Amino acid sequence: MANDASTVFDLVILGGGSGGYAAALRGAQLGLDVALIEKDKVGGTCLHRGCIPTKALLHAGEIADQARESEQFGVKATLEGIDIAGVHKYKDGVVAGLYKGLQGLVASRKVTYIEGEGRLSSPTSVDVNGRRVQGRHVLLATGSVPKSLPGLEIDGDRIISSDHALVLDRVPKSAIILGGGVIGVEFASAWKSFGTEVTIVEGLKHLVPVEDENSSKLLERAFRKRGIKFNLGTFFEKAEYTQDGVKVTLADGKQFEAEVLLVAIGRGPVSQGLGYEEQGVAMDRGYVLVDEYMRTNVPTISAVGDLVPTLQLAHVGFAEGILVAERLAGLKTVPIDYDGVPRVTYCHPEVASVGITEAKAKEIYGADKVVALKYNLAGNGRSKILNTAGEIKLVQVKDGAVVGVHMVGDRMGEQVGEAQLIYNWEALPAEVAQLIHAHPTQNEALGEAHLALAGKPLHAHD
Repeated sequence: MANDASTVFDLVILGGGSGGYAAALRGAQLGLDVALIEKDKVGGTCLHRGCIPTKALLHAGEIADQARESEQFGVKATLEGIDIAGVHKYKDGVVAGLYKGLQGLVASRKVTYIEGEGRLSSPTSVDVNGRRVQGRHVLLATGSVPKSLPGLEIDGDRIISSDHALVLDRVPKSAIILGGGVIGVEFASAWKSFGTEVTIVEGLKHLVPVEDENSSKLLERAFRKRGIKFNLGTFFEKAEYTQDGVKVTLADGKQFEAEVLLVAIGRGPVSQGLGYEEQGVAMDRGYVLVDEYMRTNVPTISAVGDLVPTLQLAHVGFAEGILVAERLAGLKTVPIDYDGVPRVTYCHPEVASVGITEAKAKEIYGADKVVALKYNLAGNGRSKILNTAGEIKLVQVKDGAVVGVHMVGDRMGEQVGEAQLIYNWEALPAEVAQLIHAHPTQNEALGEAHLALAGKPLHAHD
């Protein structure tokens, strides 16, 4: 293995996804000499196979729905159909533009970018392309891939992952989606907008099961209204091919048939065969274990992103990567409060939240110390104009701060920024109620909810 001993980087990063490239950009900004190693394309899952392309599909679906429903707004339009090649061209154009911009950023920050499959070869080096890249510190950021279940083989044709779904050359007539979490409900929403008959199979008792139960129930109601079917509370048993599709059998014997089966049960870490365990890095079920500063048990190695058992969100990867870069540059760093991270599911309607659920708040503070308030979007002028239904639910510690904001409705993802400030700054309802929110906006609904929680409701019943 060739070893250029004259070049020892301050930081060698294995993986160029959200966490890896954020650490590279921030590290270089702070004067660190950084090497970034990526086997595919900088930007990782989020940019190329996740956040960005899926939201482009969802937006195309939204346009289709608007065409179908235009007459209720006094606009006569017809939907001739979905040009899936055109949808992919639009989606790929969005990704290509962002990818080009990111490549420019990496180059402008003087990051040494190495394309190739790297492997941890010592606590301070990564081997790639027959070369040993040395660093004073190594950051592991190899991300995740779609998971499956034992005995359920993803063939890329009839049984597919989200990666395959993003490049599917047709709109399936029917689809079963295994998993009612974020990935599952987003694809269910997009495909339904494109005209697919969709059935979601979720083993737990609610869709988006990590959200507040009220949000899950509101989404389920909206999906029923849209004609998206779902089966909850029974686990998957097996899948088998039919003459022209797939048949899924559940543990209770219930069966469903469709053209395709999308396996959307989550994502698992990419860590196997990369030398982590050989170098003594502590792991659990494939995840690299870290402390609150993203340090592994090996002093010269840190890890971030989907590779570690924290929230699998691109913006979490960004924050973790920045934290590592700043720590290595000698800046004072603060551990991430993962409850304070905004979470958005971009289906129609959107589900957005920050903070803890009502159930979790009662568990922490006691049932008698928790106050919950629901504000219906029917009282919000802008939501009425957009013809969206939903609610904003606030969870408050009695006579104290708001500890949870849970929102369901179109465009609620755009409101989660203020909700994030309310939670992270430990705001009291009366303090938020003092702020003047623009009218008519959906953002105003957050203000109205806090007015009501502060005991002075305006466009809401006492």
